[in-house]
Amino acid sequence: MAEARKLAAILAADIAGYSALMGADEARTVRDLKGHQAVVLPMVGEFGGRVIDTAGDGILAEFPSVVNAVECAVAIQQKIAERNTAIEPERRMQFRIGINLGDVIYDGNRIFGDGINVAARLENVSEPGGICVSSKVHMEIHGKLKFDYDDLGDQQLKNIAQPVRAYRLVFEVDRPLSSAMAAAMGLALPDKPSIAVLPFTNLSGDPEQDYFADGIVEDIITGLSRIKWLFVIARNSSFTYKGKAVNVKQVGRELGVRYILEGSIRKASNRVRVTGQVVEAETGRHVWAERYDRILEDIFALQDELTTSVVAAIEPGLRQAEIERVKRKRPDNLDAYDLLLRALPDVYPAMPERARKALPLLEAAITAEPEYAAAHGFAAWCHEILFVRGGANEENRLGAARHAHAAIAYGRDDAIALSLGGFALGLVAHDREAARQAFDAALTVSPSCALAHLLGSIVTAAAGDASR
Repeated sequence: MAEARKLAAILAADIAGYSALMGADEARTVRDLKGHQAVVLPMVGEFGGRVIDTAGDGILAEFPSVVNAVECAVAIQQKIAERNTAIEPERRMQFRIGINLGDVIYDGNRIFGDGINVAARLENVSEPGGICVSSKVHMEIHGKLKFDYDDLGDQQLKNIAQPVRAYRLVFEVDRPLSSAMAAAMGLALPDKPSIAVLPFTNLSGDPEQDYFADGIVEDIITGLSRIKWLFVIARNSSFTYKGKAVNVKQVGRELGVRYILEGSIRKASNRVRVTGQVVEAETGRHVWAERYDRILEDIFALQDELTTSVVAAIEPGLRQAEIERVKRKRPDNLDAYDLLLRALPDVYPAMPERARKALPLLEAAITAEPEYAAAHGFAAWCHEILFVRGGANEENRLGAARHAHAAIAYGRDDAIALSLGGFALGLVAHDREAARQAFDAALTVSPSCALAHLLGSIVTAAAGDASR
């Protein structure tokens, strides 16, 4: 194909501090980057763009519309900021984005030219989580998009002969999205189960009781955020729906989540009734629903009790919903998480013949993701089942201990993995102290983790420790 020239908007992005993240934990950094890319790259197409290259931690894309390029950049930064709320601060990734409008040379599927180079250099001028645009872009979008701009003056960019006037786009990462941006973002789901907790409706007839409803919702968001395998939308995003009649399918698309938790609170005299339901956004199917009636004595103690009860009840319901969801996927389209879900129905009966069916799926998940703590935990449980009920085979004893240690080592913030690791160490390796530490760590991560309480009590009973 002959070379051709065309005016195009170029978006260049990379991860700030990527080398330091790689130096601290290479395997996790690569895994986190792939997770972000799985969300971000489809957004380029939804805004009419085309991804040109994804070398290393970078993204290069072209757009026929400069307005679309800028809206896509803002949507990307908002989505990454939202995802980062569920990640510990030292492991968060932030994109720097540069956008330029310029003449581009097309040679087949490749593009060349100073227009691309300027975008890449503006990316370096951008702050982490920010967007920097050239004066050409600023001229085109000024008055068309409702953003403010900081004039950064002329920038002498590396290997660019003439200075380039640069502008920093001023935007709020948690502001409500335009309908076009929300629709595009809604098509890119996080790479693990996701839920939005909507503000609970205050049915008390007293607007001053809103604080009580909001407080419980905020505590539930915090509690659900402790579940390692669950992505929870930040409060700032979910509370934009406060006081509005909502359609769960629309909310699911706009926030990019699989599940919606909604509810109501009615407070009369010294009695409180809280109702809640979890709905699968795509299908409208109810996953969980419950009603709690309580007497109001200590308001903060009541909030804690309700939060613990709701979180503890929701987790198993969501996990079962995920198992049903993955059954609908093609067998050749299973990632590590889906492989684990496929295994769980054969793990939970705790029978040797079922554990033998589950182990190959768990081993495949571990092969795909060697530091997958939950997969190691359930593999340890399977080996424990086979050892205790299937003939006390030495291979299973060693397998249980090996996977238990891996689950604890890789799952320091995963209550399920810690609980399963502690269970196997306590019953098979007879390392009661290591088991106790694992269960304590699990309950520190998630005080409402039902599995930690259940398996911990079994190990304690087996050890004959009546004091605990």
